Amino acid sequence: MIELARPFTPDWISPPGDTIADLLEERDWTQAQLADRLGYTTKHISQLINGKAPISEETALKLELVLGSTAGFWLNREAYYRAQLAKIEEEERLETWTSWLDELPVKELMQQEVIVKRRMVDNNKPGIVRDLLHFFGVASPEEWQSCYASMEYAFRRTREAQSDVGAIATWLRRGEIEAERLDCPKYNKSQFKEVVRESRTFTVLEQQEFEPKLKRLCWEAGVVFVIVPFISRAHVSGMARWINPHKALIQLSLYGKTNDRFWFTFFHEAAHILLHDKNDIFLDEWDGGEKLSSKQEEEADQWAREFLIPSKYDAELPDLKSKPAVVEFAQRLGIHPGIVVGRLQHDGLIEPMRMNSLKVSFRLQ
Repeated sequence: MIELARPFTPDWISPPGDTIADLLEERDWTQAQLADRLGYTTKHISQLINGKAPISEETALKLELVLGSTAGFWLNREAYYRAQLAKIEEEERLETWTSWLDELPVKELMQQEVIVKRRMVDNNKPGIVRDLLHFFGVASPEEWQSCYASMEYAFRRTREAQSDVGAIATWLRRGEIEAERLDCPKYNKSQFKEVVRESRTFTVLEQQEFEPKLKRLCWEAGVVFVIVPFISRAHVSGMARWINPHKALIQLSLYGKTNDRFWFTFFHEAAHILLHDKNDIFLDEWDGGEKLSSKQEEEADQWAREFLIPSKYDAELPDLKSKPAVVEFAQRLGIHPGIVVGRLQHDGLIEPMRMNSLKVSFRLQ
């Protein structure tokens, strides 16, 4: 999906009055004579010819009687002129909005083929602005500010780095679009709890096997689960939010790509849905820098840790020094060994690079 330049859009258009003027010239009529025949003032005829007054249905019927052709012809001529005039006016507005592009991850959206690929030159920027307005479903950057940039008050972040509102809004919008396409049943908390419990057994399955099952089960419980490509400036690996009071959304980015990160993030977001306020948007990053302290984040972290590896097994973790020991331990708990490795690394019980061969990498399906 590559477009190297903007399509040709002339800044001139011919009003229907040009056709009226041509017919007057052919018949050697003055505007005053036409006014007498149509029952209008000469001023109104001048405005019709100059495109300042629109051709109404009544005028079209009169033109059919006096100048010929059909009323449909005159109305179509008027409609086309007004549409073209609106396009030129839109182009002028888009020209004034190009600075908005600096706030958004435009190149990543092009690379991910969300919008048409174009060179970032001045001549192309108005078209890129139009594409982004369509992507966000807003009429102007002002409406984007109202609908998306103002969402920042609802963000509950785990990192100070999660401050690029344009990048975050872009990533959120991609999940929003997916959620809008899926008309799922109303959220059922008890059913979603059962889904989460069952999905723990999915950790030992291949991605192509568990992913469609997980999406379907979540959907049936009123929770849309989507995986959206990572946006670098967003610094988000997962997100939980409510699209409306009856539909929740869990959105992951596959940041880090390994199964230990994937599953911990999924259960962390599930905890937000089960435990926390519907008005908040929880943005989570796996690692990188000091975490922002929050009771809600601590609760979600603890819930996911306990759910995957219950605290009653904590005393056994320091003794897991070999791959066979990790595999045996994981089998007893019914989870993938990669999750155990991730926990050992996170707690500092083994070096960050040790036993990574037990982990599995995921990718966008």
